Amino acid sequence: MSLPAVNQLLSFPDPTSLARSHRAKALLFHDRRSLELLEHVERIARSEATVLVIGETGTGKELIARHIHKQSGRKGPFVAVNCGAFSESLIDAELFGHESGAFTGASQARAGWFEAANGGTLFLDEIGDLPMPLQVKLLRVLQERQVVRLGSRRATPLDVRLVAATNIDLGAAVEGQRFRADLYWRLSVASVQLPPLRERPGDILPLARHFIELYGDKLQLDEVALSPEAEAALLAYAWPGNIRELENVVHYALIVCRHGVIRPQDFRFVPLRGRPAPAPLGPLPPHGDPLASTALPGRCGAAAPEPVEQLLTAFEALLAGGQRDLFRTVEASLVRHAYTRCDDNQVQTARLLGVTRNTLRTLLKRYGLLGDGGELTGEADAAGEPALTH
Repeated sequence: MSLPAVNQLLSFPDPTSLARSHRAKALLFHDRRSLELLEHVERIARSEATVLVIGETGTGKELIARHIHKQSGRKGPFVAVNCGAFSESLIDAELFGHESGAFTGASQARAGWFEAANGGTLFLDEIGDLPMPLQVKLLRVLQERQVVRLGSRRATPLDVRLVAATNIDLGAAVEGQRFRADLYWRLSVASVQLPPLRERPGDILPLARHFIELYGDKLQLDEVALSPEAEAALLAYAWPGNIRELENVVHYALIVCRHGVIRPQDFRFVPLRGRPAPAPLGPLPPHGDPLASTALPGRCGAAAPEPVEQLLTAFEALLAGGQRDLFRTVEASLVRHAYTRCDDNQVQTARLLGVTRNTLRTLLKRYGLLGDGGELTGEADAAGEPALTH
C-alpha cells in the first residue's frame, strides 16, 4: 500500500477555541516515520477494533483519535473525555450516566458519555488515571457492549468504538497493580505508538511554517520567513513539550521578530529538567507492521538521546532536505548562539568554542556580528594569548 500524501494536515475543527489547551492543535505528516504512522492509523481505522494511542503530552493523540473516527466511516458523533478531569466520585456518573435520585444532587436522569457517543467514537484520554473500581466497570461495558446507568437495572445497548490514550507506561502500571491487565489487553487490540517530535525531525519545519501562517494571519502580519539560522535552531532543539511547545515558540517569535524574518534570538526555548524519555511501547502489533515494536508490557522506553545524538539527527534532516549552503548555515548558527550565550563577549565566546580570538573575530565578521568598532575585553583568550584592545 502506498504511503499517504506528504504534508497531510490534521487539526481541530475550531483550533482557536483551544488557545489555553495543552493539546497539540495540528499534526503534519512530512517525516518518513510520520507517513508510515499515518498509513498504519488509516489501516486500523477501517476496522472496529478498540485502539490504544500511546505518546507523550503534546504529540497529538486526540488528533489521531479524531482521524481514526473520520476514516472509520461511523455516522455517530466523536466524543472526547479526559479521565483525569473528573473526581473519582463523579466520573462513574459522567461515563455511564445516572437515573434521577441515584445520588445526592441527581435531580433528573442523565445519559453518560458512552450513550452520548452511541453510533460513533468515544475517546478516553489519560485512561491511566481511571480508578480501579471503574476499570472493572469499563471492562464489563467493553465485553457486553451495553451500559447500566447508576441507579438503574436496565441495560442500554451500545454501538460505540473506543479509542483510549495514555502518556504513562500502562505495562508498568499493570505490574504495580494500578491498572488491570485484562483491561490493558482489551484496550490495546490495536495500538498506535505516536513518536515525540524530536524523533520525527522532518515534521518540525513544515509544522513551524504552518503555525507561522496560522498566527501570522491573526497578528495581521505580512509574509514572515524563517532565516536559515532559525531553521537550524528549531531542528537542533529537543522539544520536550512536543508540538504544543513548537506552537508556543513560533507564536512568540512572530510577536517579537522584525522586518518579516524570524531569527534564532526571537525564539524563547524553555527546556525542561530531565528531558522525557520516549513513551513506552504497547503490545506486539501484527507481524510485518512497519511500526512493529519489540517491547513487552512493563519495559521502559529507550533513553532520551544525548545532545550529540540530537545534533546528528538534525544533521540528517538537513542533509536529507537538500539544505543549501549547509556548512555556512550550521557554522553561522553555532557562532551566533555561542556569541549570544556569552552576552557578546568575544573572549568568553572564543573560550566556549575552543578557538582563538582571531579565528572568532573572522567568524563574527563573516556573519555580520562584528563591525569595525568591535572590541575585545582585556582578558587572555582561550589559547592563552594576550587580548587585543582597540
